[in-house]
Amino acid sequence: MQAGHKLPNVTFKTRVRDESIGGDNPFRWEDKTTDDFFAGKRVVLFSLPGAFTPTCSTFQLPGFENGFTEFADKGIDAIYCMSVNDSFVMNKWAQSQDLKNVNVIPDGSGEFTRRMGMLVNKDNLGFGVRSWRYAAVVKDGAIEAWFEEPGLADNHNEDPYGVSSPETVLEYLNSAK
Repeated sequence: MQAGHKLPNVTFKTRVRDESIGGDNPFRWEDKTTDDFFAGKRVVLFSLPGAFTPTCSTFQLPGFENGFTEFADKGIDAIYCMSVNDSFVMNKWAQSQDLKNVNVIPDGSGEFTRRMGMLVNKDNLGFGVRSWRYAAVVKDGAIEAWFEEPGLADNHNEDPYGVSSPETVLEYLNSAK
């Protein structure tokens, strides 16, 4: 991926809160498209191997969550966290992380991730197919800046983290004119 590339147009299967349903699980299915998330906005999208995993839960997601005001001050309208996990998992992870600023996008089938060229096998960890770790600044559905961890490969022995960190993305935004 590189600057200027348009994001793939896909439909995400999401679960949204609907109090009219009642009960312990007041959520309903709602299809959301790429345009629903990205059209007419300047956002940060970051994608990671999996909800509830150590680096994702300890550093990357909390860093974007806690730094939201700094990102907003640089013209970012929203921050989205994507993973090749279903909506049930992503919503529960968002709840466990007490997210107020970062919105999660479930790419349960991996279609968006595959079309981004970032789908990798992580069978060596028992994960199946997952996203390689990356971040992007996206303006109106087109990539403005791209931050991909080095070593994109199936069954990578490590989980590189740094290039796609909130600090790196914020550094770019601070230097962008």
